[in-house]
Amino acid sequence: MLYHFLTGPMLLLSMTVFFGGMIYRLVSYFRGLDWRLERVAYTARLAQGMKGGFHSICKWLIPFGTRGWRTQPFFTVCFLLLHTGAVLTPAFLAGHNVILQDTLGFTRPSMPQPLADVLVLGTIAGATFILLRRLALPEVRILTTVSDYGILALATLPFVTGFATRLHTELYDFWLLCHIISGELLLILAPFTRLSHMVLYFASRWQLGADYAIKRGGRARGPCFPW
Repeated sequence: MLYHFLTGPMLLLSMTVFFGGMIYRLVSYFRGLDWRLERVAYTARLAQGMKGGFHSICKWLIPFGTRGWRTQPFFTVCFLLLHTGAVLTPAFLAGHNVILQDTLGFTRPSMPQPLADVLVLGTIAGATFILLRRLALPEVRILTTVSDYGILALATLPFVTGFATRLHTELYDFWLLCHIISGELLLILAPFTRLSHMVLYFASRWQLGADYAIKRGGRARGPCFPW
């Protein structure tokens, strides 16, 4: 009974809050841009800004494609491990597609289960290394708040419980419910926490690229952004 509630009405509510909230945060971000405050002629140089913005996004999506990535190789690897699995696994896991088919009537391509296992373990490993980095480095630890640790735990818990479910132990039903609840809790809270960077990361990268392209010549000054 609880399983059907969580994979039915609660799933629909969670997805509505997540997508509605993320769209609102994204629209609010761009509506908040003001050329008078930013001193950037967004409207007058829109085409130039669009090119610079998308160039910035693409560069930061390439592993070690920017100076910022290359100056922190260990953090870059951890970041990529965490986010690659966190994005691809929920979207293309076969078990999730079964629930989508039953609840919403559509499905997506599914990845092979061994690949999903590798991505999940990579996500957990990346989150663990990021946690250790925050604890070990004074310059990072002093900037980390309790909520930062909570958000990292919230983002990792669905993968830990999902992998525990995958092991098919005697506690399978328990881990399955924990996985569903933690996943839906993440969806509901994401738009209201720093997890909103799922979309705002791209918005801020676009803004920085657009600013650079409009104000300082952008790509005409070299093959890569200096940050």
